[in-house]
Amino acid sequence: MTAETTPSSPSTAAVDAPAALLLRGGRPYGEDVADVLVRDGRIEAVGPDLDAPEGAEIVDADGCILLPGLVDLHTHLREPGGEEAETVETGTRAAARGGFTAVHAMANTTPVGDTAGVVEQVARRGDSAGWCVVRPVGAVTVGLAGERLAELDAMANSRARVRVFSDDGKCVHDPVLMRRALEYVKSFDGVIAQHAQDPRLTEGAQMHEGVVSAELGLAGWPAVAEESIIARDVLLAQHVGSRLHVCHLSTAGSVDIIRWAKQRGIAVTAEVTPHHLLLTDENVRQFDAVFKVNPPLRTAEDVEAVRAGLADGTIDIVATDHAPHPRDAKDREWDQAAMGMTGLETALSLVQRTMVDEGRLSWRDVARVLSEKPAEIGRDEDQGRPLAAGEPANLLVWDPRPVRLADPEEHASLSRNSPFAGLELPGLNRLTVLAGRPTVRDGRVVER
Repeated sequence: MTAETTPSSPSTAAVDAPAALLLRGGRPYGEDVADVLVRDGRIEAVGPDLDAPEGAEIVDADGCILLPGLVDLHTHLREPGGEEAETVETGTRAAARGGFTAVHAMANTTPVGDTAGVVEQVARRGDSAGWCVVRPVGAVTVGLAGERLAELDAMANSRARVRVFSDDGKCVHDPVLMRRALEYVKSFDGVIAQHAQDPRLTEGAQMHEGVVSAELGLAGWPAVAEESIIARDVLLAQHVGSRLHVCHLSTAGSVDIIRWAKQRGIAVTAEVTPHHLLLTDENVRQFDAVFKVNPPLRTAEDVEAVRAGLADGTIDIVATDHAPHPRDAKDREWDQAAMGMTGLETALSLVQRTMVDEGRLSWRDVARVLSEKPAEIGRDEDQGRPLAAGEPANLLVWDPRPVRLADPEEHASLSRNSPFAGLELPGLNRLTVLAGRPTVRDGRVVER
């Protein structure tokens, strides 16, 4: 990708905020070639052979895919309290590098995001960083303890305008409490995002329960621990008439339950992570804790099922579950290591490799599962919008042609616990644009 600027005075064009931005010769949604003109934070025109206004930066997007900015419904930014692993600043830089223009920051911080004050603090940090929009996720229960509801209404009416609530990392296990949460969020069009894991069935579990766990002598994590919670909660959502979202779905049985629920008109959505689209429990044979994650890596049959579910629309979105950890939390014995993987900077490459290059998703579908639908679920008004005149200029320019070896040491995230080091990944983010301002160029964050 090359860029040039038409003649102008220094006052009318800045390095990181040009007077106008003309994306020349890209393919919106991977379809017909068109130019896209951005000015004053919005898309001004889309069409062939557009004229460049005075002072415009011209970006050669030949051969590249133009997509609406990606939206991650499931990100762990760790701040406040976990700044040794990630901060809002570093996490949003990583997000921008991955093509994201908005992320939803989970509530399992210290203190927990269970009050209006905490979620507003996270939103302010996001505004100050400026690399992408940060939408805090509110906790369902006080302190994630699963005993009483948090201040859902106060968070919804706060400056942070929280619409997604989750105890992610823990399951809302009490069915009465889950029912009350579903009932409560109906009044402001909120959604409960459930971490589906029966705690009794996974006590002491270290990996997926199956042949590999038996051979390695590790305590198993049965698929039914996820599936039983999802089955219960879709019935509760049907009974209450409220929205339910299932986090990081990982088993074939879970896909079947979501498909069954949707056929009956239940208001349920579901996400799959990029790592569950590729990795399996066979990776655990290396005893490298970089592969330790919650929910655990499943079987090849489960991977095939979640790919099929994403392709046919049973699974609505891809969400990263970006879970950074400092080195000392991962560089230890398997049973003592923390669970989680980074994912913001490799997500789109993994979706291209597992779904697009395999002919299971079009680029139009990618826009749906990584931008439009997550924005709809999270009620992000200016995100996931069409690439059309008058719409907010939140977008990315993706070159699907390069193939590179993933190197976590090059990531913008503060942590390096990516399981994809040394793996060949397709694609390169040529440009991320947030409200008309480039935040990433050719894979590098634009310093201001």
